[in-house]
Amino acid sequence: MNIKSDLSDLPKAGQAKTWKARYTILSLIWLAWLLSFLDRMVMSVSLPFIGRDLNLDTTEQGLIISAFFVGYAAFQIPGGFLADKFGARKIMAIGIAWWSIFTSLTGMVFTLPLLLAVRFLFGIGEGCFPSASWKMISTYFPSKERGRATAIQSTVNTLGPALAVIVAASIIGAFGWHMVFIVLGIPGLLIAAAIYFFTRDNPKDHPSITKADLDELAADGSDVASQGEPVPFREIAKMPVLWQMAAIWFLFDITFWGFSTWLPSYLITVREFSLAKTGVMAAIPFLFGACGTLLGGYFSDKFKPQRKLLYVSTSVVAAAFLYMTFTVVSADMAVVYQCISALFMFFAMAMFWGILMDTIPSKIMGRASGIVNFGGQMAGVVSAPIMGFLIKSSGGSYNSAFIFMIIALLASAVVTLTVNNAHSNKAAVKPA
Repeated sequence: MNIKSDLSDLPKAGQAKTWKARYTILSLIWLAWLLSFLDRMVMSVSLPFIGRDLNLDTTEQGLIISAFFVGYAAFQIPGGFLADKFGARKIMAIGIAWWSIFTSLTGMVFTLPLLLAVRFLFGIGEGCFPSASWKMISTYFPSKERGRATAIQSTVNTLGPALAVIVAASIIGAFGWHMVFIVLGIPGLLIAAAIYFFTRDNPKDHPSITKADLDELAADGSDVASQGEPVPFREIAKMPVLWQMAAIWFLFDITFWGFSTWLPSYLITVREFSLAKTGVMAAIPFLFGACGTLLGGYFSDKFKPQRKLLYVSTSVVAAAFLYMTFTVVSADMAVVYQCISALFMFFAMAMFWGILMDTIPSKIMGRASGIVNFGGQMAGVVSAPIMGFLIKSSGGSYNSAFIFMIIALLASAVVTLTVNNAHSNKAAVKPA
């Protein structure tokens, strides 16, 4: 061992930490994720104006939203296959450019059939991006930082919807709904180009990577050297942890999508908030959620051996405050409990992705995360209509819908207890 050489790679006393290549990659991924949420969420703001201009009823407007989710869900798994086969770099760049083009095209169509086709194709472009981005994070970040990296990336889940309202309202007010889509397609093309030019599929090929970075990945046991060795899907499908993680994410997302979809309606119809007050009060829990995500990422890396127990405990706490939300008499206290529930719920979400990133090998992260995220999209498909049915069958009461969310969140905690410790499944994956 060359001790002098090893010490030379360490930062000297008082010397600031250098900006690493993986930080640039994470920044680009974060921007791409933020843009993806903007591009999909502005439709919710624009829909009333689209319906008025194209003379569409609420059912037809709903089809526009559904067209995106069909394409988005359908391409989760194929997108993962493509990322593993052709590399995350190409798939991310192509996916971002693809959805940006169809974002702009959304503002250029004037008939419902064309709009449905454009939004479906837009969903396909966004659908291939998530698994490729997680594969890139898994490839470049050592195990000790993956929890924080995925937590930072996940903050767009809360910041995206809030920013989308501001951007969409400003542009629509000044120029109309057509322009909001045309304009939002432009930055995506720039981000796609940046992704292509400033990332590489293998860290060894990155011009800004340092020997210290590569040594860090090698010491961590990352499979940088074997990125190109193909792994048959049958070997991936044999991993119990893959289906355990998919089940956890499906159950968690039932609660997440229910929480996100029905929160404004609950505040208006049950707590009798005004529309203006609802707009503010519905946003506050998501700000707490952003804090919970970042805290969860930090604790995920700090207490890796306790990740499972942290997920379970925070999920139980979130479920408890979700119960208090609909049972408390005070409307303002209901919002307080929603905020606390969101804090712990998103803390648990960060913990989940830390477990996933540390359990699934990066060489199969595209396909594996695609399958897991497909489970989450299926939760989005079933959660909202089931809760709507429960509310309707209860004569407008949200109690059974809240209980449905609570049961799903607690069930995700139970499944989490069955997951083996991180890294225990990596040896089970054999290349062809």
